[in-house]
Amino acid sequence: MRYRILGEHTGLRVSEIVLGTAMFGTGWGYGTDRDESRRILDGYVDAGGNFLDTADTYQFGDSETFLGEMIAGRRDEFVVATKYTLGAAAQGTVSTTGNSRKNMRQSVEASLRRLRTDHIDLLWVHMPDGVTPMDEIVRGLDDLVRAGKIVYGGLSDFPAWRVARGATMAELRGWAPIAALQTEYSLVERTSDRELLPMSSALGLGVVGWSPLGGGVLTGKYRRGERGRVTEMKRVIQVEDTPQRTAVIDTLEAVAREAGSNPGRVAISWVASKGVIPIIGPRTRAQLDDNLAATELRLTPDQLRRLDEASAIPLGFPHDLLAAEANRSRLAAGRHDLVDAPARVVA
Repeated sequence: MRYRILGEHTGLRVSEIVLGTAMFGTGWGYGTDRDESRRILDGYVDAGGNFLDTADTYQFGDSETFLGEMIAGRRDEFVVATKYTLGAAAQGTVSTTGNSRKNMRQSVEASLRRLRTDHIDLLWVHMPDGVTPMDEIVRGLDDLVRAGKIVYGGLSDFPAWRVARGATMAELRGWAPIAALQTEYSLVERTSDRELLPMSSALGLGVVGWSPLGGGVLTGKYRRGERGRVTEMKRVIQVEDTPQRTAVIDTLEAVAREAGSNPGRVAISWVASKGVIPIIGPRTRAQLDDNLAATELRLTPDQLRRLDEASAIPLGFPHDLLAAEANRSRLAAGRHDLVDAPARVVA
């Protein structure tokens, strides 16, 4: 396992694959018991992994509880990320859900108890509630950093304009910076290419991508009639329902054969090639071992190109307008091919 620095606003060293623990527990009626969860965590640690991703809502609190038990006595070896917004109760209330500073503080305190720790390394705001102002969210994260409850704050599943507003607000007001973005990203979900990824690069945010396997569809297992999230959970999934997605999976399978690997590992490796840190969410130790083998896979430029082309989405306005050769030429007086972009320098 290799390690990466999480964005340009931290010196945090995180493993190249994140272990997502949404399957740790059985509160949702679909997940993994304690023993298998421990085997998964142990296998990840043995491979050199240190970046754990959970949430208060995962398995209605079981995921955090399991993790707290399993990392007791070795807490400092891990980068522990969790989320707040949706609450841990199966039936939440208006006071225990949402992005408000009240819910942020009470959710963090509850997560700290379940995780058996005195601090959270990275707190994600799980998703926007549509009403809480960005200044309340970002100032709330800053308060928690100053109080020592969290080390870094990040945003998950937020639109680009809100992330950019929050990051700029933090910078101008001297609050703790927004460190990272979490977004869905895979060969069958590339809409983050339009705004979220260019924005993150420009603002120096670390990016982690959930569901790099598209809920399992990119492994090809549903073509083989196997079961998984699509058949059991029936939510947060992607399915092979368009000609393009069929072409993507066909290309994945072809590349996997060439590389002596399998489609799932190729899909994870492709996400990593985009500068996005993939979050895997195995339900069994066998799935973990298979996913981790993606770190040993090196796709060729031609293979990456074919996957890019098969999965490409239209970027739309204004991207298509600005990328047009005629406009690029006009914007640099016909000399755009002689202009080099500045290299990014991180102090």
